[in-house]
Amino acid sequence: MTNSMASPETTGRYLILLPEGNIDSGIRAFTDSTGISAVARSADFAGRTFTAEQLESTGASVFDTLGVAVVALDPDQVQSLGAATVAGGMGLAIEPERVVYAIATSLNTSLTFDYLKGYRDAIDNLVDRAAPSESQLDTAAAFANGSATWGLQATKVVNSPYSGLGIKVAVLDTGLDLTHPDFAGRRITSQSFISGEAVQDQNGHGTHCIGTACGPRNPSALPRYGIAYNAEIFAGKVLSNRGSGSDGGILAGIDWAITNGCQVISMSLGAPTRPGDTYSRVYEQIGQRALRQGTLIVAAAGNESMDRSTGKRFSPPNPVGYPANAPSLMAVAALDSQLQIAAFSNGSINPNGGQVDIAGPGVDVYSTWPMSTRYRSISGTSMATPHVAGIAALYAEATKLSGYALWGYLLRDAQRLPLPSVDVGVGLVQAPL
Repeated sequence: MTNSMASPETTGRYLILLPEGNIDSGIRAFTDSTGISAVARSADFAGRTFTAEQLESTGASVFDTLGVAVVALDPDQVQSLGAATVAGGMGLAIEPERVVYAIATSLNTSLTFDYLKGYRDAIDNLVDRAAPSESQLDTAAAFANGSATWGLQATKVVNSPYSGLGIKVAVLDTGLDLTHPDFAGRRITSQSFISGEAVQDQNGHGTHCIGTACGPRNPSALPRYGIAYNAEIFAGKVLSNRGSGSDGGILAGIDWAITNGCQVISMSLGAPTRPGDTYSRVYEQIGQRALRQGTLIVAAAGNESMDRSTGKRFSPPNPVGYPANAPSLMAVAALDSQLQIAAFSNGSINPNGGQVDIAGPGVDVYSTWPMSTRYRSISGTSMATPHVAGIAALYAEATKLSGYALWGYLLRDAQRLPLPSVDVGVGLVQAPL
């Protein structure tokens, strides 16, 4: 039986999707209908980026690169804006701003948390009907080599000649331990979008994800755990040290990453959805706009599918979470070292959006942790997501492609598995060789 889900947590603010290529008219539409006069735009600030304090101090923030506004509205203003949108034919999407969380370990389930579509659907159908070969039936014994984590072995990262050189990877999470010796000498650009908190990670989740996506080739102690070891790291703190945040901070991070030319954005964060929920129109348009600008957003599918009393997976599983359920964000499921679906990993059960696109290693994943702990093994679709993001950086280097084309390469080269596509999408992500 599917686990029940609470209603989404919201902040009282709203996301407004503005017309692409005509942001000014969209701003006029919502200011005229709501009476809001003070509007801050990211384009007006240094680096075309909001700081956390600037986001906190304004009632209406516009992210120019994304074409989205985050606005504090009362119920009357929401109604007035909705009526004006319909009357003016603007087609603005208006959605409540949600609270989101780091999608943490599988054991911590108490936390509240149409170019490519045809190709993906065709592959899904093929995967469901195809018989696996013996070479696909790898088990943990095949990954016994202690020089690299099982995830890097299973995804062929250890055999890839690529390193992410010249590629910018943004990880939007709880930040990074900037004092960690494994990142010494690396090109790191950091920005906090959490008011009152520096990028310095006091949670651990962000440091772990960045370690997987972009950790060193030769760490001070084996095993190797990092993928794109020559990529330029963009560490965006969009979740607090307690592991929570809101859409406004995430949008600020996405806007910042795209503005800085990041080809890949990794987001191991979100909130649960319920059976029958549709995806966010705002995040779907953000995903499409990002892809057109050469940025692939990779997001965790969520960890709400394990029955904590039995340790078994719900049947059917719970649906892919928010915002990963938007079709133009690449949703990542988690596998264990037997290449079986992780009990906690969400699945493709909502017909209107919410498909799993691809899978990555997500159980007992070893990576960096804030000092003095230094390293830790944890589980979750959060851990699978930076595997895909790091490998995307390798493909970006190998092919010189980005956006939609980069997405296509990841799907094309994934290892097909004898598992339903509703669980694993096209299969296990594989590094370019």
